[in-house]
Amino acid sequence: MFIRALWPALLTLITGCAGPALLQQSWPPGTSDSIELTSTPFYPQQDYECGPAALATVLSAALQENGTAVVPDALVAEVYVPDRKGSLQPEIVAAARKRGLVVYPVRPALEDLVAQLAAGQPVLVLQNLGLKSLPVWHYAVVIGADETAEDVVLRSGTVRRRVESSGDFMRRWSLAGRWGIVTLQPGVLPANPDWPVYLRAVADLEASGASQGAGRAYEAALASDPGLAAARFGLANVRYAAGQLEQASSLYASLAGDPEFSVAALNNLANIRIDQGCLEHADAALDRAQARAGVASSLAAALSSTRERLIRAMNGVGPAPPGHCTALHP
Repeated sequence: MFIRALWPALLTLITGCAGPALLQQSWPPGTSDSIELTSTPFYPQQDYECGPAALATVLSAALQENGTAVVPDALVAEVYVPDRKGSLQPEIVAAARKRGLVVYPVRPALEDLVAQLAAGQPVLVLQNLGLKSLPVWHYAVVIGADETAEDVVLRSGTVRRRVESSGDFMRRWSLAGRWGIVTLQPGVLPANPDWPVYLRAVADLEASGASQGAGRAYEAALASDPGLAAARFGLANVRYAAGQLEQASSLYASLAGDPEFSVAALNNLANIRIDQGCLEHADAALDRAQARAGVASSLAAALSSTRERLIRAMNGVGPAPPGHCTALHP
């Protein structure tokens, strides 16, 4: 059995109230004291449709280098829930992935919002413009901040350039759980990436069917940090799915000593060798995987399935692969 992903559940919504927000404490070193992404598109919302308008803003910003614009009307059917007079976060995320973008949840801190802006990425956020007991939910897009004035600039509702004090912004953002995302072209990394969160976002893009885009995103992560085993494993899976078996094999073999990914990588390597008719190599890889896993491994069922597949191949069950075998020494 081919093992596709090893991803722990990640908490992407963090609630709680913040104290006073001081932009001076959050400002990235080496940048000017004022950042504003003035080229960010603006789509004034219609009725209660702030979700489609805000989402169209960040999608168009991400895709504008391709000459693509996404208008709110094209998103209403995907993300707007008439009975609730609003949009839900899962639908917003799914709509962005549908357009081939990596949806990266920002850290729940003003410092990270400013860092994303400094990297040229507007941030879609959820705010509560009411009270904790009587919420008024609202999506907006952070496009700027001013360290000296301690202001945050947003595309918000029908206002092209809404300016809020950093304290007011943080209060409204905190009352909505400090949820925020950037939408990234595959290959573009967020500022100061939280690698487990980013790679989970890439895996989610891959699961949506955008495997080529996910491959570019994994490659960008590895170019930034070659030690990212999760990115190497994800890229190997993309190569395997594309039929690039030798590239996938080399990536899996390079993970044979990794404490987290070795069992899954060796299992998948064994499956490739079965596909290629290299049954002795498959047997060796699978023996190593099972020795590392132990009897109580959560991957025991997958390893057992691969062993059964190998036994069938050894007994001549099924069509014989070509048997062109290149030895790897993980």
